[in-house]
Amino acid sequence: MFQQIYDPVNGSLFASALFAMLPLLSMFVMLGWLRISPHLSAAISLLICGLVAGVVYRMPLEVVFNVGAYGAVFSVLTVLWIIVNAIWLYNLTVKSGHFAVLRDSFALISDDPRIQAILIAFSFGALIEALAGAGTPVAIAGAMLVAIGLHPLKAAVIALVADTAPVAFGALAVPITTLAQVTGIPFEELGRHVGHQTPVVAAFVPLVLIWIMDGKRGLSQTWIAAVTAGFSFGIAQWASASFFSVVLADVVGALASAAAVVVLLKFWRPVKLPAGAFQNDVTRNAGNLAAGHSRKQMLLAYAPYALIIAIFTMVQFGVVQKWLSLGTFKFAWPGLAISAQDGKAVGTMFTLNTLSAAGSLLLLAGAITAMMLKVSASQALETYGKTLVQMRWAVPTVLCVMALAFIMNYSGQTGTLGRWLAGTGSAFAFLSPVIGWIGVAVTGSDNSANALFGALQVAAAHETGLSPALLAAANASGGVLGKMISPQSLAVGAAAVGIIGQEGLIFRKVIGWSLSLLLVMAVLVYLQSTSVLSWML
Repeated sequence: MFQQIYDPVNGSLFASALFAMLPLLSMFVMLGWLRISPHLSAAISLLICGLVAGVVYRMPLEVVFNVGAYGAVFSVLTVLWIIVNAIWLYNLTVKSGHFAVLRDSFALISDDPRIQAILIAFSFGALIEALAGAGTPVAIAGAMLVAIGLHPLKAAVIALVADTAPVAFGALAVPITTLAQVTGIPFEELGRHVGHQTPVVAAFVPLVLIWIMDGKRGLSQTWIAAVTAGFSFGIAQWASASFFSVVLADVVGALASAAAVVVLLKFWRPVKLPAGAFQNDVTRNAGNLAAGHSRKQMLLAYAPYALIIAIFTMVQFGVVQKWLSLGTFKFAWPGLAISAQDGKAVGTMFTLNTLSAAGSLLLLAGAITAMMLKVSASQALETYGKTLVQMRWAVPTVLCVMALAFIMNYSGQTGTLGRWLAGTGSAFAFLSPVIGWIGVAVTGSDNSANALFGALQVAAAHETGLSPALLAAANASGGVLGKMISPQSLAVGAAAVGIIGQEGLIFRKVIGWSLSLLLVMAVLVYLQSTSVLSWML
């Protein structure tokens, strides 16, 4: 059995942390500054991670390989299966011509692409995140933004930045459920605390999206729509998490923001953009095309996305969950026995969800979509094959990144980073969201980051005299801001908009927003730990 050591370098947590941050640091440097291709960056970073695990953390070579294989296999169902089927569904709608109808139909709500971007990436994306999670909204919203005419790079950036506010309550609050399990703090209490943190950031995300899309001009012309969308989402999410339902916080927020913008547009319209106002940023304006489609065509264009919502809603019912659980198999990963530094066994249980996995449900949605849109079986299979070809470079990137994440976690590198930050005393309230941010940047999942660091946050709270619920919630709230820079998310965004290989460019576009919003969250949590904003809790 391999036992983790969090201070393997001469008993120094600081020196050990310098080595532990090498895999992530190397990946971000290669992606963001050296502009090395993502799959090569991921492979080199994986090699560095393995060397740190073996040489510094003294993990046996065969265990390093086994843990890496565990992470790679884990990524197939949790990431790749979702991406492939989400993009396949999108490609089916393109092949049938209905995605063009969908693009054109947004002009019925507003012919301004900036308003359309808010509704698609922020409101609709939040609804998809609420039900499916796991990168699905980035894939779907990114493709839809390209369909309304946005440049693929800008579409990917907007989709990634938008998928922040709803992440903590994603997949019907699964990250909060996990956080409650590992901390022992009641689910409702944690949900309430998170619901008093993420809405503050969420309120301003649409303004960020408008700035990304159209700079100062966009803010001056459409700020009222952005504020309406952001504040209605934030207030609704806050209210739902506090008084109504933690599980439905994202659903309520998404519907409230969309409804508020639609109502606003009954009384207000932005300044009409001149032809070619976006130059190369928007490649096509759908404003004059909606009238050319019948009501039936428009209903069919929206049907795949309504179907996704319906399917993911149905699987929340107990009887459906019970039936789907027949396809779930759990087993200990072969040949892997690991204990933490305190001697407690580290879980190595592998869960194989054949029916209830989000990717399987998207496959079902795609099959039904093909029938609804009258795409033949042979055409659907051909489209699936082309989707796999489209994903050929994203696959090795995701496999390497997840292998890296698992090696970091199981060797003790992630634990070292968390404990090093936890040793800052009362200032830890400021750094608490940073730990969640690191966790999601590594794993690509707020749920996984909560499982990794939730208990650590509570232990640090007891040592520093801070509120355990506040710091545990900060882990989830800070984590959502690391989602946009996670290599998995970058791979999803690039694949969705058809610019695979440009993940490094996307990273450079989003890293500033990730760090800026993280700073806002860190200041908020720190002030909530003092008398200044403790009333918010």
